[in-house]
Amino acid sequence: MNVLGLTLARGGSKGIPKKNIKPIDGKPLIAYTIESALNSGIFTDYIVSTDSPEIASVSKKYGAKIPFMRPDELSGDTILSRDCVKHAVLECEKLYNIKYDYVIELPCVAPLRNSFHIKEAFQKLISTGADSVTSVVQMQDKHPIRMKRLVEGKLQDFCNEYPEGEASRRQDLELCYIRNGAIYSMTRDCIVKDFSRHGNECIAYIMDEEVSVNVDTMMDFKLAEVLLKEKKQTNIPFHELNGV
Repeated sequence: MNVLGLTLARGGSKGIPKKNIKPIDGKPLIAYTIESALNSGIFTDYIVSTDSPEIASVSKKYGAKIPFMRPDELSGDTILSRDCVKHAVLECEKLYNIKYDYVIELPCVAPLRNSFHIKEAFQKLISTGADSVTSVVQMQDKHPIRMKRLVEGKLQDFCNEYPEGEASRRQDLELCYIRNGAIYSMTRDCIVKDFSRHGNECIAYIMDEEVSVNVDTMMDFKLAEVLLKEKKQTNIPFHELNGV
């Protein structure tokens, strides 16, 4: 099997400037994803798709391939991930003269995801024969039945079909999950032919809450750093493994 692993890392982060390479517990944020990808041992090729020379340089330092720089038309903040993933697959197939069977996108906003999670999600994709396997985490207090909208300053249920009512104890609510932004694994046909990261049959890979921090805000960043310092992240750094 030929498996392409990739991380999308645009240079124009607005919420946290230079987020992808911002130091977190002593290393650039993207380094945690690169290390977990390389330590998984499942990839024929693992690349970082970026439009930033600075991100490219940092990514190379930690062992990722940068076979191309992402073109301007795929570098805006309104571009969908699926466009960049498909572009990366087709570019790598041309450059490496190969056809991939599977594609796994590993966003760099999930520094607590490790190589074990990547391998488990990939094995689930193979064993189920699904179009894709996407990582999720169970919702706790922020259950959708508790979501509200403001109408002229007044609270109303966001979804009228499922009103909260007077009693909404967490333990009584139906289990609910949300994508945690850690792993998107898919068949080549799913992304190239169907132009989707999910396809018709998407299977869930459930991850624990403590490894599901998705770094989008400074609060997320601080939480991830606390967890990393508590040794929640178990990857062995790629540069230490290889004596770099």
